[in-house]
Amino acid sequence: MLRGSRRHEEKMKKSTLFYDTFESPVGTLYLIFLKDSLAGVLFKKPAQIPFMKNSAPKIFLKELNGYFKGIDSGFAQKINLLKGTEFEKKVWSCLTQIPFGETRTYKWVAEKIGSPAAVRAVGRALSRNPFPIILPCHRVIESDGSIGGYSSGVNIKRRLLEIEYYAKINRE
Repeated sequence: MLRGSRRHEEKMKKSTLFYDTFESPVGTLYLIFLKDSLAGVLFKKPAQIPFMKNSAPKIFLKELNGYFKGIDSGFAQKINLLKGTEFEKKVWSCLTQIPFGETRTYKWVAEKIGSPAAVRAVGRALSRNPFPIILPCHRVIESDGSIGGYSSGVNIKRRLLEIEYYAKINRE
């Protein structure tokens, strides 16, 4: 009975998910929605989720445009965490504390969530972040200052950091 219920829930989630696209300086972003909530941001086209052109909320697209123009206005778009462990959700939530144009270390994140020895686990959680850019995992770097990894490739991470860095120094 329970197994059937879970299958039904998964089927319902999939049937109400859709995606739209956003052309960015780092490539096409695939914006996945569950009704009016953002359910994910991908750099690769999602499989088995229907495409609905021009379905992304205009205000969210305006925020994304602003972000890529170096405007630090944040994101007001409601997000819906469809998956993730409690630990991963703590890590992802912590990312909102990293200011635009700044970086923090994996160790800083681990300490901030109260698990100072969990540096590698933080890295794993960041690699599973369903909302890159919105929850800015690209702002997390190695303790020695090196860039570290990024689930969509270090070139994209480097480009996002450059966008923020140059926007910030141009404002100062």
